[in-house]
Amino acid sequence: MERLDCDRMFVAVMELGSFAAAAARLGTSSGQASKLVARLESELGVQLLKRSTRALSPTEVGLAYFDRIKNLLEEWDALDASVRHAAGKPTGRIKLSAPITFGASQLAPALIAFARDYPEIELDVNFSDRVVNIVDEGFDVAIRIGRLSDSRLIARHLSDMRVVIAASDEYLNERGTPTRYQQLADHSCIIDTNFRDPFNWPFSVDGEAVTLPVRGRLHFSNAEASLTAALSGLGVARLPTFIAGPALRAGTIRPLLRHSEIPPLGLYAVYPPARHLAHKVRALIDFLVSHYAGEPEWDRGW
Repeated sequence: MERLDCDRMFVAVMELGSFAAAAARLGTSSGQASKLVARLESELGVQLLKRSTRALSPTEVGLAYFDRIKNLLEEWDALDASVRHAAGKPTGRIKLSAPITFGASQLAPALIAFARDYPEIELDVNFSDRVVNIVDEGFDVAIRIGRLSDSRLIARHLSDMRVVIAASDEYLNERGTPTRYQQLADHSCIIDTNFRDPFNWPFSVDGEAVTLPVRGRLHFSNAEASLTAALSGLGVARLPTFIAGPALRAGTIRPLLRHSEIPPLGLYAVYPPARHLAHKVRALIDFLVSHYAGEPEWDRGW
């Protein structure tokens, strides 16, 4: 297993950029980390890393070796986990990416419940609206909202994500209530730039997909800020219902154009293809599928 330890340390150094960070991840010292990589280089008869007092950088052969050995180690770990834990509780570390707003407001409680049920699993969760490269950045799974385009990844559908057009009574009393989607062109629209094509709002009218160009002076890359602006009477907002649900139930904003329903988005767990999906990752995905089964809590009562 010594060669395996050397390979794991090399992968950690490549991912984290230093012996100290790699050593901390694998629970050893910086000196031991350096020795393991040096031993690997000696065994292979090549230099994998260029070392200086300020930085580490891979050689060309080191980069090529990293690309291959990382995939092989993932396959090894997945196979080992599937056999070792087939009849027991899954263990290990899961690195997960999720969008900020949904992650903090809706996903975090589900992950906390999962952590209680699986005390041997370590969760490393990154909340970011950036679409991460799952494979290159070492993520086990990502939670994504929208329409998926990367066919190299496997996606598990968790739930539909409804989107509503809504505004406050204060705004509607002043500007009038639109009864047809085309009338939104004459309204002040609050633009959430996290949406794909944020200035063209999609609708489904009598089963036909249409889009409407909209405009407004407020642009936010955040659904919560868009909701706050709508509550303040500053315009009509396009809002995911996982954010708008409490305000819709309370009546502080009103849904509009319900006969011109916006096509729902999807909530997905996305992960790289592997011959043997790690037991820990399968456990998390199955948990989330069960957690989000049925009508989402945020769509009830309004």
